[in-house]
Amino acid sequence: MEELSIPRNNPISPSAYPTIYVRGLTKRFPGAPVAALNGVDLEVASGTIHGVLGLSGAGKSTLLRCIARLEKPDAGEIRIAGSDWTSLSDADLRHERSKMGIVFQQLHLLSSRTVAANVALPLELHGTPRAAIDLRVAELLAWFGIADKAAQFPAQLSGGQRQRVALARALATGPRVLLADEPTSALDAETRASVLSTLNGIRDRLGICILIITHDVRSTASLCDSVTILDAGRVVESGPASEVLNRPSSEVTRRMLSFTQSAYVEQDSAHRPHFEEIGQP
Repeated sequence: MEELSIPRNNPISPSAYPTIYVRGLTKRFPGAPVAALNGVDLEVASGTIHGVLGLSGAGKSTLLRCIARLEKPDAGEIRIAGSDWTSLSDADLRHERSKMGIVFQQLHLLSSRTVAANVALPLELHGTPRAAIDLRVAELLAWFGIADKAAQFPAQLSGGQRQRVALARALATGPRVLLADEPTSALDAETRASVLSTLNGIRDRLGICILIITHDVRSTASLCDSVTILDAGRVVESGPASEVLNRPSSEVTRRMLSFTQSAYVEQDSAHRPHFEEIGQP
C-alpha cells in the first residue's frame, strides 16, 4: 500500500487515561439468568492492538457494543480518548463517535452504494464538504489498494476486498480508536493474512488504538500486543499476548488453546507474538 496522509482530529489534552479505559462495566439483558458483562475492566493504549478472546457467549460482542455505546451499560465507566462516554447526551455522543471507527463482523456495507459511496458515508453524515469527502475517499481507496473498485458495488467484490472497504469506511473520519468484531472470521488463509497485515499497517502508520473481538487464537497471537480473556461476562485473564498465550493462568484460556493444534507463542525481534505449530521451522 502507498503511504497515506491521514487527517487527524485535534490532539487531545494530556490525560491520565489510556485511549480506551473501561472500569466496572456491567450489562444485564432482561430475562437473562446471568449478566452479559459483570464488572469488566479494560485498558488499551494508543498505537497498540488489543484482542478480546472468549468462547461463544463469553460477552465479547456485548463488550464491543457497550464500548461503542450502541448498548447502554447498566453500570461502569467508559472513557474514549479522554472523554467520558458514560455521561454523554445523545447529541454529544454522535459528535464524539467521530473518534471511533467500527468494523462489524457482517461488515454492513450498503449494497445500493458503490465502494466510494460506502467509504464516503461517515463523512457525509458528519457534514464534511463534498470536495474534502472526494479527496479523503480517494486517499483511502488508494491506500487500501482498491482505487480501481471505486465504482463497483459490494456484491462485485471478493471477501478480502469487502473487508478493506469496511476498514476504509471505519477510518474515514480519522478516528483515534478502531473496533473490529471478528475481522478474520470466515476468511481463507490468504485473505486472513492480508487482513492481519492491513491491521498491522493501520496501527504502525496511524498510531491508533485497535480493539479486536475474536475467537481466533492464531490471529490474536500473530497480531495483538495484549489480550483479555472473557468468560461468562467476566475477565479471567489479561496481559501481554505472549505471556497469556504462553503461560495461561486460567482454565478457560487453556481450554481455548487446546482447541487449536499443538502450538506455541514466541516473540520476534519486534516484540510481536507469533503463533506457530510445534515442529515447524
